[in-house]
Amino acid sequence: MENKKVTNIKWVIPVLLIIIVIWVAGSMFYSVKENEYALVIRFSEVVDEIDSPGLHFKIPVIDEVKKYPKTKLFYDIKPTSVLTRDAKNMNVDCFIVWRISDPFLFYKELLGSVDNAQYRLDTATYNELKKIIGRLEQDSIIDATDEKSRDNLNVEVTNNAKEKVTEFGIEILDIKVKGFELPDANEQDVFTRMISDRERVAALERAEGEREANEIRNEVDRKVNETISNAKAAAEEIIAEGEKEYMRILAEAYSGTGREEFYNFMRGLEALKASLASFNGSNKTVILDRDSPLAKILIAP
Repeated sequence: MENKKVTNIKWVIPVLLIIIVIWVAGSMFYSVKENEYALVIRFSEVVDEIDSPGLHFKIPVIDEVKKYPKTKLFYDIKPTSVLTRDAKNMNVDCFIVWRISDPFLFYKELLGSVDNAQYRLDTATYNELKKIIGRLEQDSIIDATDEKSRDNLNVEVTNNAKEKVTEFGIEILDIKVKGFELPDANEQDVFTRMISDRERVAALERAEGEREANEIRNEVDRKVNETISNAKAAAEEIIAEGEKEYMRILAEAYSGTGREEFYNFMRGLEALKASLASFNGSNKTVILDRDSPLAKILIAP
């Protein structure tokens, strides 16, 4: 029985040694991916920083390996309340795109904790937003809906906050403000004021439009009257020219002794015709004195 126990122990010891050797050999190596940093820590001190992918060596049991991502990281900050220049609250909703730029500083200053990094990012971003929003009035922020104004705000916050976190081995790549929200307490007041402002602007626009319309109508009326006046003046000039030409033609046609008598004869006939036309009925008789000019014309030898 004792021989059996001794035999079993003889088999167990080699097996244990083999297992220990395999474990030790396996713990001597570690792999690093392309999108990772690796720090080799020995007795709480960083002894090696690995930035290249592949298989690497470490001392088993003594060395510890910590890995951190090289990729961009996304942090959605909870809406933060800030005061405007006119002492009104606004909730700012934004997010941060960041990365670990120096794994050694990241481990040393933040103990390699993403939560600690997010706390620093949150603090730096909030302080910068508070400064920038504190220079603006609430109405100007509400009215600044164009893309350019929002981009300028994002760039300023990003550049200023970036300087505050470099000492922690992290880098802010971008900060985007998703929107501004009004606190429930004064939201209705702001909406009422916005409606009033829009109505005032609309009234000004209508008044300006009416003024321009009156100017256009007055200008059109002036041009119409000027055109009509010019047309009448031109027509009168044409009529005057026509009458002048008519008189010239008459004078030329009836100038001379024979023509003058013919002209007087025709005028007499026209006068007689006009006299007869003034009577009603079919029997029309005109009594002329022998010495009248018309009688002389009709009974001229």
